[in-house]
Amino acid sequence: MQVIGLTGGIASGKSTVSRILKDAGAIIIDADRIARDLVKKDLPAYREIIDAFGDKVLASDGEIDRSVLGDIIFNDPRKKQLLNRIVHPRVSKETDLRLKRIQKNHPDTIVILDIPLLMEAQMHKGLSDVIVVYVPEDTQIKRLMQRDGISRADALARIRSQMPIDEKKKLATIVIDNSGTRENTRKQTLEILQRFQKQTP
Repeated sequence: MQVIGLTGGIASGKSTVSRILKDAGAIIIDADRIARDLVKKDLPAYREIIDAFGDKVLASDGEIDRSVLGDIIFNDPRKKQLLNRIVHPRVSKETDLRLKRIQKNHPDTIVILDIPLLMEAQMHKGLSDVIVVYVPEDTQIKRLMQRDGISRADALARIRSQMPIDEKKKLATIVIDNSGTRENTRKQTLEILQRFQKQTP
């Protein structure tokens, strides 16, 4: 089993690359999806978040409103650290459990750890390869403003809450440049996957 990290900056196109890899046969462990499942209503992490942030982060259905919580943490580094302390250890534990199951059932497969904060959480250490999906910061800002319908200032606050994408690029073993066409990104991604498949025993 090969375990490869996948990350990028916000609005860099990481999810697009993840989908291409999945469609081509890689097994994806999606940290964002795990985190969403772990904070569902009445689970331990949910209760800790309500204790820490109050009822204001609840949507009308009683679930956590991710956009409200996002607005809080993207503008307050201490609140962000608090949320990370609640969520990250649980995501890490669930990721390890899934890796053990995959190792048992699919020992010859390629596993992609799709983790937005892979480097910030130091989860890239110990991985033989880390893919960073890269676009220049100006492109990130434009895409984020367009995608989420937010101001330039809000887009910058969200981008600056993460490690700069150029720093992530330096720590990567593989860089996928997503500033061109979708087809160009797809071509780069499939070439990388084929390289990994040749290394699989």
